[in-house]
Amino acid sequence: MYKVDDIIKCKVCGVENYGIFVRTSDDYTGLIHISEISSDFVRNVNDYAKVGEVIKCQVLEVNEELKQLKLTIKHLNFKEGYSREEISNLDEGFKTLKELLPKWIEEKKDEED
Repeated sequence: MYKVDDIIKCKVCGVENYGIFVRTSDDYTGLIHISEISSDFVRNVNDYAKVGEVIKCQVLEVNEELKQLKLTIKHLNFKEGYSREEISNLDEGFKTLKELLPKWIEEKKDEED
């Protein structure tokens, strides 16, 4: 069913010092080994995932017989939030604040006088 390099959604069902355990909606289980969490040093696995969260994972290996997956999140925006590119584009949404702030500061100064 799953193939190497597939990107799938999994629910975190356990977090240990050595990795994150997940389950798919069709009852495959998977492990994201600590070495597959980040390219940077991982001090605390709990900083990356919490039990109950749904995260995106990339399939590295599949054992169909045991319904087990070896997974990685190393090169993914694995949380269901904004990607780094999307966050960098949010500057557009702050233009109004940038334009209005000087006016608000002047109004506040006038109130104090």
